[in-house]
Parts: sequence; structure tokens; C-alpha cells
Amino acid sequence: MSILYLDCISGISGDMTISALVDAGADASHLEEELKKLKIEDEYELKWSKVVKNGITSTKFDVILQEAETNHAHQEVGHDHHHQEHSHAHEKGNHHHHHEHSHSHEGEHIHHHHQHHGHDHRTYKDIVKMIGDSDLDEQVKDTAVKIFTKIGEAEGKIHGQPLDKVHFHEVGAVDSIIDIVGTAILIHQLGTDTIKCSPVPVGGGKIHIDHGIYPVPAPATLEILRGVPIASSNIKGELTTPTGAAIAAVLADEYGPMPSMKIIDIGYGAGTKTFKDHPNVLRAVLGE
Repeated sequence: MSILYLDCISGISGDMTISALVDAGADASHLEEELKKLKIEDEYELKWSKVVKNGITSTKFDVILQEAETNHAHQEVGHDHHHQEHSHAHEKGNHHHHHEHSHSHEGEHIHHHHQHHGHDHRTYKDIVKMIGDSDLDEQVKDTAVKIFTKIGEAEGKIHGQPLDKVHFHEVGAVDSIIDIVGTAILIHQLGTDTIKCSPVPVGGGKIHIDHGIYPVPAPATLEILRGVPIASSNIKGELTTPTGAAIAAVLADEYGPMPSMKIIDIGYGAGTKTFKDHPNVLRAVLGE
């Protein structure tokens, strides 16, 4: 029996999952080809690099968005903020600058965006339709939709909206689509019989999102992790993003310590942030 163990030593996000799986031997070129079936390849480009996180060489995966205003690497589906809550592009780029300042441009930014790109968000329904209409493998579609549904239901519950009304802001949506569909593609390409996951550290402290200053984990992330064991951590910051939480919640058959198995492959996927005493990586262990 083949097993994939997701070792969330520093939480989990969508891009960390893809990085760790590729580092453990999943096929990046297969991923890139399959993603073309979504027919949005003019909106992004994928970037792979090797980085060293606190002494661990790991793979880093970035989605570079192909729009003049928003052409910057995505930061771990929200590892700096909770971007699925229709956050705006500037949150990613200017996160560390003066917040009030970036918000003052928000109205014109969105207006501008809208004029040039026709629509500035994709709803849950649009994304499910995009996945459904594609030529992706049925199992891949099914996994991707389950992960999106997990996030959409949590967001809808927190905001008091029906699932179909939940929307993923344009910039956030592209990242999320790539991270979620990409994870589904790689998981099925690896074809392991069972997926197990460690308890998930979520981090602590507070983060800025469009709705104000929120505790970590943000409400939607915590909602997504209902039924999943979480682990305490003394790190201030968002270790697990909504996408990462949904991946752990949907994919894992069970949670706990690393199972008894013969180790075949090990991969390290890097997060965006670097912590002083702690490697910010997700470890994927393949065994049997």
C-alpha cells in the first residue's frame, strides 16, 4: 500500500503543497500541461525555484499573474492575509507598507481593474463551471471541486452568504484555482492509496485583511479545519491558509504522527515567510 504523509511542520498552504509534492518526485511538466486544460494560461505563468529555508533545500512554487497591475508572485495563498475573502491585489503587494495608504487606492484600483478586465472576481459557481467544462480527468475535477467547496462553504457561513454567491477576487481566484487544481493533478498523478496528515499548526497573533484586523487563525480557516486536529505553535503569523486548510481537510484519510512505513521519497515545499528558529516548509513523505 502506498502512502503520502503530509508533515505540516510549519502549517500548510496551496503552493507549499504543490512545491512539496514536486520536490518528492511528482511531475511539474505534467502539472503545467494539465493546467492548460482550464484555458486560463494567458492569466499566469508558473515559476519554480530552489530555496534554502533555515538549512533545508526546498522547492518553491510561484504563480506570477500576467496583468500589468498585479504582476507579482503570489504569497502563499494568503500566508500574509486571508485573501480568499475577496481581498484585493494591493493587499499582496503592499502588505508590509502603510496599510491606510494602500486602502486609499482601493476604489480606483478596482474600478480600473474592472474597466480593463471585464470582471473583477470569479464566483464559486464560475470556478466550478470552469473545472467542470475542462478536459481534466474526472477524479482530478472531483478532488478540486471538493476543495473549493470546502472553502466556499466556510466563507459563506462566516459571511452569511449562500455558496453560489461566495466570490474569489480575480487575483486571489487565479492563485487559488492554480493551487487547488494543481494539487489535485499532482495527487492523482502520484496515485497513492492513502493520504495521512499530521496535526496542522495554524500560528497565532493577528493579521490585516480587508475586513479589519483578525485573529489567527482567521474565522474561515478555523471553520475549514472543523474535524481536523490542529497543533499549537508559538509562532506569530498565519501558518495555515484557507487553501492549505481545505487541502488537509479534504485529502487526508486520517491525522496523526508519521505512520509505520518504508520511506521511498521525501519532498520539502517552501513557504514565503522565513522564521528565525524554524524552517517554513511543508514535508511530503512517500512510503509504502
